Amino acid sequence: QVQLVESGGGLVQPGGSLRLSCVASGSIRRIYAMGWYRQAPGKQRELVAAGTSGNSTNYADSVKGRFTISRDNAKNTVYLQMNSLKPEDTAVYYCNVRGSTATRDFGSWGQGTQVTVSS
Repeated sequence: QVQLVESGGGLVQPGGSLRLSCVASGSIRRIYAMGWYRQAPGKQRELVAAGTSGNSTNYADSVKGRFTISRDNAKNTVYLQMNSLKPEDTAVYYCNVRGSTATRDFGSWGQGTQVTVSS
């Protein structure tokens, strides 16, 4: 079983910064991709940023130039550095990891961490 634990959310003023972390644990043999999604009240969950094992990255247009996704493969950890935060970035942020164990492929979600951007 693969578990994801997120941290780093909170309340920040517009223009501020936060760094989210997500640690994957369990019988992981290989990670194919790690990414961040968010869901605001009344809206669908959307991709924020994602990275693959080949070091390619993909960002939502709304966060390009402000957010940066990075990985520490040795620690099975993915980060999301969020700068120049705006009120519209307020949402619950979820980590997603796809990979394989010794017996199967998996796709797992974290529990979510609240990010609130408000003055």
